[in-house]
Amino acid sequence: MRVSVITVCYQSARTIEETLRSVAAQTHEDMEHIVIDGGSTDGTQGILDRHRAHLATVVSEPDRGLYDAMNKGWQRATGEIVGFLNADDAFASPNVIADLAAAFESTGSDAVYGDLELLRDGQVQRVWRSGPYRRFKYHLGWMTPHPATYVRRSLFERHGGFSLGLPIAADYELMLRFFFLHRASVHYLPQTIVRMTAGGASNGSLSNIARANWQVYRSWRMNGLFTMPTIMLTKPLSKLAQLRW
Repeated sequence: MRVSVITVCYQSARTIEETLRSVAAQTHEDMEHIVIDGGSTDGTQGILDRHRAHLATVVSEPDRGLYDAMNKGWQRATGEIVGFLNADDAFASPNVIADLAAAFESTGSDAVYGDLELLRDGQVQRVWRSGPYRRFKYHLGWMTPHPATYVRRSLFERHGGFSLGLPIAADYELMLRFFFLHRASVHYLPQTIVRMTAGGASNGSLSNIARANWQVYRSWRMNGLFTMPTIMLTKPLSKLAQLRW
């Protein structure tokens, strides 16, 4: 079973080498690593050139943002399974992709997700223990952690990619559409998949948090789904339990 790992990046020279090594160290034999770069000028290209032996595809050109780059990635993927690893994140162990592939094989699921750790200055700040999938939890602001979620490429082909109209919360909308609206089958793998650097676009400031949670509510409306507006409060509150004080 081929697994496509997609990394999107822009001006990522400071962090991307660890990401590339993390993918190259995976033990799963049938996988490809696709890198979509937004036209970096900070030395990212030189690092990618040094790792070309382990990269199936490298695209470097201007794009319309993170989710446009992610769409370019899955459209180029040849694997049956697709997932994303950000340019400042790393897999938790060399066996992550092999374990995900085994879970797909044994369960026949459309998606497999696990847990992740969020780090700040090298220290674990949040531990996102996702827990077993329960569809109703989406009404409480729950979601599968996107960096720790892998899906069959056929879901993209049937239901489309990331919405560019949601510049902060398109990953939430995509998973809401795949899993809640279209009821794709989902399996939880109780292990840490990714160690992720904290401080992404949706959590980088109070204004971004507010924008992201408004876009979460919009995601429901865009798909003709009903949920209470209180989801804009319950979603950020759900993260408090993940903090490591």
